[in-house]
Amino acid sequence: MRGFTMAAIGLALVMAAPVHAAAAPDYQTATATLAQYKQAIENRDLSGVDALFAPDAQIFESGGIEGNFAHYRDHHLAPELKAFKSFAFKDYKISVRGEGEVAVATETYNYTIVLTNGETIERAGVATSVLKWTNGKWQIISLHSSSRKPKA
Repeated sequence: MRGFTMAAIGLALVMAAPVHAAAAPDYQTATATLAQYKQAIENRDLSGVDALFAPDAQIFESGGIEGNFAHYRDHHLAPELKAFKSFAFKDYKISVRGEGEVAVATETYNYTIVLTNGETIERAGVATSVLKWTNGKWQIISLHSSSRKPKA
């Protein structure tokens, strides 16, 4: 009888445990969030991009504090994209590392912008993004990018 009682207690403990523990975030999947943002920039279409950013995300660009994504979108990014005929990334590379529910990504790239007046602008860029695993998805909580004319 004692063996039966111990088995019953063991079974009860197993049944009381959660069916599955929350899976640790896969840091490499953070690249998908950044790829969606990159694609939106190239498409010059910011539909749905807000969901990629935490509401309190902070954006920094080329030495300036742009505020949260909504402010950056409305006062900087959207007006710029309207002035572009095209925006294309090339030589894009990304590395991601993580700690707990935070991923840090570094992106390097070159890009070409063609303005609506036909002027072409070429730049080399780098960005560092901090993403947080929230409700089963990665969201950008900090984005810092800068660019310069490519070296001849």
